[in-house]
Amino acid sequence: MKSEMNRNYSELTEFILLGFRTSSEIQVLLFLLFLIIYLVILLGNISILIVIKTDSRLHTPMYFFLRNLSLLDLCYSTVIAPKTLATFLSREKKISYNGCAVQFFFFALFVGTEGFLLAVMAYDRFSAICFPFLYMVRMSQQACVRLVIGSYVCGCINSMIQTAFTFSLHFCGENRLDHFFCDVPALIKIACVDTFVNEIVLFILSSLIIITTTTIILVSYAYILSTVLKIPSTHGRSKTFSTCSSHIIVVSLFYGTVFFMYAQPGAISSPEQSKIVAVCYTLIIPMLNPLIYSLRNSEVKSALKRILLRNIFFH
Repeated sequence: MKSEMNRNYSELTEFILLGFRTSSEIQVLLFLLFLIIYLVILLGNISILIVIKTDSRLHTPMYFFLRNLSLLDLCYSTVIAPKTLATFLSREKKISYNGCAVQFFFFALFVGTEGFLLAVMAYDRFSAICFPFLYMVRMSQQACVRLVIGSYVCGCINSMIQTAFTFSLHFCGENRLDHFFCDVPALIKIACVDTFVNEIVLFILSSLIIITTTTIILVSYAYILSTVLKIPSTHGRSKTFSTCSSHIIVVSLFYGTVFFMYAQPGAISSPEQSKIVAVCYTLIIPMLNPLIYSLRNSEVKSALKRILLRNIFFH
């Protein structure tokens, strides 16, 4: 029995991504839907990167962080979307064991980094609104680069721990993954060994990241709110707080879905529910973020208009 289990451990070289179990006609429709969403993600986030890079008025700490947010959205959606699109049209919905590990590592890296970067962006708004005269000292170019690197380091540590724990599991030949990409809850579900430690590690890591980053965000906005309320004019209060509105919406969307997916002990009980939530944070949020920041931000809209007009005039 033991030798049979060991043989099964060594034989598993690939997973089958079951994805969305629907008819072939629905699969084609889902392919078209996901393709449109992914193209919007590419267009929106690349546009943000180009606008911030080319317009010197946007060379400020706030837009430096926004540029990195767009890059992260671009990266982690690209880790998931192309393979998902391929599986919609493929009869053999396979991914190699190593490919699965690599996909999960980079997904966890970019998503974890985004969580820390959103906290950094809240701190940036806190510094700008509560300490306007010291803002450029606090948020110097060197400080901004360090904060972004720190976000990536924290995301990488989280990713390495989760990848190491998840892919140390044994699957005993069961390779049908009830998901559209390689994610911890789905992998834990098909393991043939006790996964209690893995579930606890997932819960603790997710909780630590969410608690740490949301504490920074909530404390920052508590000070921001206190400062804004001291502004005598209604117009002044509205104008000051409007610089935070896009960030608040993005934070709410991101943390709402991540908490629902990972930071609950019963988060892995419903595969279909997990897939729907996963679509939200892997594709919908990266699609919405550039729209939120461009539609609600007058500086980005103005910069985009200037670039378009300049190109039209040039041609």
